[in-house]
Amino acid sequence: MARVLIASDKFKGSLTAAQVGAAVRAGIRRARPDAEVSVVPVADGGDGTVAAALAAGFDAVPLTASGPTGEPVLTAYARRDDLAVIEMADVSGLVRLPDGLLRPMTATSRGTGEVIAAAVAAGCRRIVLGIGGSAGTDGGAGMLEALGARLLDADGYPIGDGGAALTRVATIDLSALRELMSGVEVTVACDVDNPLTGPYGAAAVYGPQKGADPAQVAELDAALGQWAQRLAAEIGSDRRETAGAGAAGGVGFAALAVLGATLRPGIELMLDLVGFEDQVAGVDLVITGEGKLDEQTLHGKAPAGVAAAARLAGVPVVAVCGRNTLPESTLHAAGFAAAYSLIEIEPDEQRCLTAGAMLLQQLGFRIAEDHLPGGPSAAAVAAEQSGGAL
Repeated sequence: MARVLIASDKFKGSLTAAQVGAAVRAGIRRARPDAEVSVVPVADGGDGTVAAALAAGFDAVPLTASGPTGEPVLTAYARRDDLAVIEMADVSGLVRLPDGLLRPMTATSRGTGEVIAAAVAAGCRRIVLGIGGSAGTDGGAGMLEALGARLLDADGYPIGDGGAALTRVATIDLSALRELMSGVEVTVACDVDNPLTGPYGAAAVYGPQKGADPAQVAELDAALGQWAQRLAAEIGSDRRETAGAGAAGGVGFAALAVLGATLRPGIELMLDLVGFEDQVAGVDLVITGEGKLDEQTLHGKAPAGVAAAARLAGVPVVAVCGRNTLPESTLHAAGFAAAYSLIEIEPDEQRCLTAGAMLLQQLGFRIAEDHLPGGPSAAAVAAEQSGGAL
């Protein structure tokens, strides 16, 4: 009996990771009715991180927190024992901007801090924070304020939300934050190595994606520099050049500098959380995927991480996707035996979005026929049932 493990990320804007897995599994079972197929949804630290943890057996803890513009949003973190998995995208992310309107100067990470604070108050002592998809560039100041930090201007008033407000920081008081976070271990899922400031920093590289024009990028970069300088004077070290400090608009910097966080590649962290090493033992084939396989896939995205982990376990890997732009030689070098795309069997992109689950079943059938060892195929089963021969 063949054993298959499906560990795919979502197809963004179309199917969740769990839906991708279910569709591919249905196709495999049509081709190999006797196959044992497990689905383990994965994510790389962005949207879908909490869903992957829930699928791995964590419990959902719903709560209301501040969105990136201050409006309340309903979100949730995932909990198992004293470990909380928190997804920044779902509370302080671009997807939470009202009407999709970008707010490059004022969007805040405050809600992310509120979720962390709620988890800590509920008894969690270990925090895993996925920081992909953030809406703001506030250097993590909003997150720190929600955890008890007091950031005051020269007149003793709170500085306000967003990156533009960082120039007003005159006084920093971290005493309440330190009391709250004492003994709490924070691990950040981070796949970028940008510093906080400069030409490769949070504002310059990611600010335009969040709506900042060139003048605003320059203003945000200067504000982040002032924030780093003031914080360094308070804590005695300057972490602005640390790899990953520029992640999520500077949330990486705040987590490193103030929370003492450890930064780890998102997919590696998630594979640990879902117990991938145990899941892959004894498997004949691993199937992974995401909406588009391209050069970005090879730099910290979920499919590349799954392929690397499966290769270490000696298990072949194939990928499913909406579209694949990687040449076969690159795929093989990255550890993929093959890639199967929706666009190959359905050239209409809109139909790939609306009928993705059905098309993935077809790909699952093809993968089973092409890659699974032994066992009766669907055709063999049909022939046996009809008394005919292949």
